[in-house]
Amino acid sequence: MIRRIAIIPAREGSKRIHDKNIRDFCGKPMIAYVLNAAKDSGLFDVIHVSTDSQRISDVVENLGFPIDFLRSADLADDYTPIIPVLKDVLKTYISRGVIFDQVCLLMATSPLVEATDLRGASELYDRNRGTKPVMCITCYPAPVEWAYRRRADASLMPLQPGMFAIRSQDMEAHYYDSGCFSFLPVQYVLNSEGAGNDMDFIGYILPKYKAVDIDDEEDLILAEAIYRGFHKTEQN
Repeated sequence: MIRRIAIIPAREGSKRIHDKNIRDFCGKPMIAYVLNAAKDSGLFDVIHVSTDSQRISDVVENLGFPIDFLRSADLADDYTPIIPVLKDVLKTYISRGVIFDQVCLLMATSPLVEATDLRGASELYDRNRGTKPVMCITCYPAPVEWAYRRRADASLMPLQPGMFAIRSQDMEAHYYDSGCFSFLPVQYVLNSEGAGNDMDFIGYILPKYKAVDIDDEEDLILAEAIYRGFHKTEQN
């Protein structure tokens, strides 16, 4: 039987949005939405929030998700990559005799992700027999060939001059890491060094309207507008 763990990083000390992991989002702490999505997916034997903050831990436990242990302070600064955080959680469980086969990295600031998205990505992972990690991706909203660099004087420099003349429908779609979630083999995490690598992933496509990873106030405004638009009936 396959054993899965969802790990949700939620350290204290976010700079661009204060307390963003537990900030109110349409009536609930932001982290509540991904916790519920993970629970409703029915995929996970353990849902673990990796936090260094007793305050965040209290919020999470009040939502009905006990935390087995806190993250050490040396893995909670602005420069710590995600892989060492995942590795630390897995090794701590291993030391307690709890072994997992798969890990889902689920970001606390992705409140538009639903249980169906997690199940869809898990099915893609299983179809490939767990040989490669699955990254949640979404399509760029405009062709990458139309990108500009903006200089200090506000003048624009096309990164690929002349490409503006090509119709978007004649260009290949390009994708980016949505920053919402990934499914990874446990051994992939345990054997990775540093920040890991960006090769050999399988892409699970998340609709653009769900792929809002909230890093700043503009992201927050957009995500709340989308959420409220899809939940008008519940609010009335």
